[in-house]
Amino acid sequence: MKKWFPALLLTLGLICSIVQPVSVDARAIQKDPSTCLSPKMVQLKTEMQKVWIDHTIWTRSYIVSAMSDRPDQKDVLDRLLRNQQEIGDVIKPYYGEAAGNQLAELLKEHIQIAVQIVAAAKAGNQADVKKWDADWHRNADVIAKFLSNANPNWAFKTIQDMMYTHLQLITEIVVNCLKGDWKADIAATDKNEIHLIHLADILTEGIVKQFPEKF
Repeated sequence: MKKWFPALLLTLGLICSIVQPVSVDARAIQKDPSTCLSPKMVQLKTEMQKVWIDHTIWTRSYIVSAMSDRPDQKDVLDRLLRNQQEIGDVIKPYYGEAAGNQLAELLKEHIQIAVQIVAAAKAGNQADVKKWDADWHRNADVIAKFLSNANPNWAFKTIQDMMYTHLQLITEIVVNCLKGDWKADIAATDKNEIHLIHLADILTEGIVKQFPEKF
């Protein structure tokens, strides 16, 4: 007993030194969103993803309604336009009422142009499709400029590329609906949803970096 007791104490001391908790600066973790998400960060992330997922859902729903002349077409469009206001509302706590409403109006224009593109494509009027598509991309540039001016973490080229890809995926949905290629339509819709979740996360991360004191 006396012979191995000192060795036992030494072993226990080594174990305790290994498992001793490492001191962590909680404030440093809170300021680094990649390390830990605060409840407020989670709330913003959830809200931002929801409104952009809704954007995917109601855009595709409107395309299907318009292509098939469903009686719910106007109601679906109204819901889709309300979604643009909801997106603007998410940024109001950080950029103010006017900025949130301005973003909502730009996004409503994005939708109204899409409505014209769907109508022209359905009628087989490629000249009008091309005209409205140019307006669509111009509107995307304005949205990218508005956001990049509001937050230095939202680079113009990044937002522009995200918007252009979104327009391309919506175009694929419209074309595939016209052809009756429903599998391709569904695949494009899935891609668009994933893409807009990524956009939502870019927006959330930018807000957290710009306003760390709010999180």
